[in-house]
Amino acid sequence: MNAAPLGWAGIVRLGLVQTALGAIVVLMTSTINRVMVVELALPAFVPGLLVASHYAIQILRPAWGYGADVGGRRTPWIIGGVATLAFGGVGAALGAALTATHLVAGLALSAIAFLLVGVGAGAAGTSTLAMLATRVAPARRAAAATTVWVMMILGFAVSAPLAGHFLDPFSQQRLIIVTSVVCAIAFLVATLAVIGLETEAPAPAAAHRKPPFREAFAQVWREPAARQFTIFIFVSMLAYSMQELLVEPFAGVVFGMTPGATTKLAGLQHGGVLLGMVGVALAATAIGGPRLGSLRMWTVGGCLASGAALVAVAASGYAGLALALRASVFALGVANGAFAVAAIGSMMGLAGSGAQAREGTRMGLWGAAQAIAFGCGGVFATILVDLAKLAVGAPLTAYAIVFVAEAALFVVSAVLAGGVARPQAARGAVGLPAQAATAKS
Repeated sequence: MNAAPLGWAGIVRLGLVQTALGAIVVLMTSTINRVMVVELALPAFVPGLLVASHYAIQILRPAWGYGADVGGRRTPWIIGGVATLAFGGVGAALGAALTATHLVAGLALSAIAFLLVGVGAGAAGTSTLAMLATRVAPARRAAAATTVWVMMILGFAVSAPLAGHFLDPFSQQRLIIVTSVVCAIAFLVATLAVIGLETEAPAPAAAHRKPPFREAFAQVWREPAARQFTIFIFVSMLAYSMQELLVEPFAGVVFGMTPGATTKLAGLQHGGVLLGMVGVALAATAIGGPRLGSLRMWTVGGCLASGAALVAVAASGYAGLALALRASVFALGVANGAFAVAAIGSMMGLAGSGAQAREGTRMGLWGAAQAIAFGCGGVFATILVDLAKLAVGAPLTAYAIVFVAEAALFVVSAVLAGGVARPQAARGAVGLPAQAATAKS
């Protein structure tokens, strides 16, 4: 018997899980990162490698999603994942403090802690999105995707400034205390939010065969829609993550903007992202509900608009107009938000397609593609800019070359998104037809 669709209260409760994840992860990527570089005077590549490792370990997301598929319940994976993430967060703070006096031991502890952060965020995030995919009606998918994404950003926005307030005057002891409090609150919020959402008992093990992970993964990979969407996720997220690390340095080098001004520019871009997300959610609902076809349109359009905005950012440097740069960066944010929320909505629809009871495996596959792309994007972007500077000499031209290359990736992403096959619906996804497409085993 299928579980009842989630109402808005249930969607918001799952959004609180995303808020908890964001609240802890942002301390790892911003606060701990800054402490290692500034207070501990470590080379920037040290925290860079730690952050990259937390992305790299998430290549195991398909296995974690498969585990939830086999068990029939996602709540234990969400709670266990957030607990692992919280332990990793506290461990990272302890590692940073230990590094101040015992370098090797501190870095070893930090390395383990960041791996735990990646495991926890990946396991909890995969099962949260899989639960959304199976329990949210199609007409609410775009709005649900916007809700949980915005609530994750809310975790960033609330956790970082509050932690920063209580960290002054800075000490390693304060870092440990503040991080521990944030992690404890995040775990409590996520646990209370998710308890009771899965009230039905899991299906008996004898009800259907449980293939091993390799067979289940191969079964999902043979599905054209899942395979094509994985490639789209990787290419689009690679382009997205590459431009994130280049806009502020570009504004500083080419336009001479101060750190405060470039931070405001980043805020303008993030404001555009939120506007794009909310706009697509409202528009998709207004045109009759976020069916896969309409979300495909928004995904393709958002990718093309992102590419055009990146070309405009590059052109603003040649024009020398700061106003043109701000307008282009804001447009880039809107386009990024539009394609991101449409892609997430499509992902939720595709997760319930194909072979039955593979939602977690599919979400894990796409989450792994995104994590790998994010881990590679920043590295590729900075290397390409440095190589372009060596080749052409002029920083403006070097940045422009990379921006145009990223724009080309977005165009490729649009083509890939337009070519994703329309799958048949599987049993068990809320609001989808009962007949399922049975994949070959």
